[in-house]
Amino acid sequence: MRFGDERESTNFDDLTGRSGGGFGGGLGGGGLGCLLPLVASRFGIGGVIVLVIGYFILTSLGGLNTGGGGFAPATQQQGAASGQSNLDPTIKHFSLQVLASTEDVWTVLLRAKGIQYTPTRLEFYSQEYPSGCGAAQSAMGPFYCPTDKKIYLDAEFFGELSQRFQAPGDFAMAYVIAHEVGHHVQDLTGTLGQAEQQQARESETQGNATQVKIELQADCYAGVWAANAKAPDGQQVMQRGDFEEGMRAAEAIGDDTLQKETQGRVVPDSFTHGTSAQRMNALQTGFKSGNPDACASL
Repeated sequence: MRFGDERESTNFDDLTGRSGGGFGGGLGGGGLGCLLPLVASRFGIGGVIVLVIGYFILTSLGGLNTGGGGFAPATQQQGAASGQSNLDPTIKHFSLQVLASTEDVWTVLLRAKGIQYTPTRLEFYSQEYPSGCGAAQSAMGPFYCPTDKKIYLDAEFFGELSQRFQAPGDFAMAYVIAHEVGHHVQDLTGTLGQAEQQQARESETQGNATQVKIELQADCYAGVWAANAKAPDGQQVMQRGDFEEGMRAAEAIGDDTLQKETQGRVVPDSFTHGTSAQRMNALQTGFKSGNPDACASL
């Protein structure tokens, strides 16, 4: 990918030097004083369904091994109020360029629909940290929390993506961030709220199917962003071979592929993010069309 002198987003916090401070976060809004552990993508609390969107959540599948990123320690960055930041400066720079690009692209695309784009905030953390949706833990992978409208990312996940899942490359990393931004777009457009209401009326199997649709649309939105992303000189950010990196990542994290790897069998009713084929198709649909409307039928 060629970002060149693309700006970095300022919508981030480096929490990697901070103490986690426990495993809970207030849900807010409804005055619920519950602690919500992120161990699945749907929870029923006091009759309220809380939809928590993760890039993929592997807790029930055995989790991710932590510490595989091998990133060098960095000097303390914005937001690291205590302790020493361990956020790799190269990863930080690239991630914030991607985030800035998503802000530019979605501002234009949503303006055409009469919607003002309010940026999400990227929270870099280490191992565990409280989020508005409960405990953010490395084993869960990156996720978007609609309660506080933030993306939570342990940057060492990129090492897992490259090493364990054999999906290296800068667009593979960008796909992770763009997918979570896609969930934020769904939040802004009301799609997440509609899914939450729908899941409240559904069985677990039906709710999982609804979740799959949400995740595939976010994959598609990641492709839409990639198709529209421009460098400061007006040229496409995507270069030859970039899209293939994203497709390898999408294939590696399909529910069927992950279940085969971790438990030796596939249970379709438990799918929450889609098969490898579905995720690849969704990413390709968004990239080929460059139009968010093409993601509506996934």
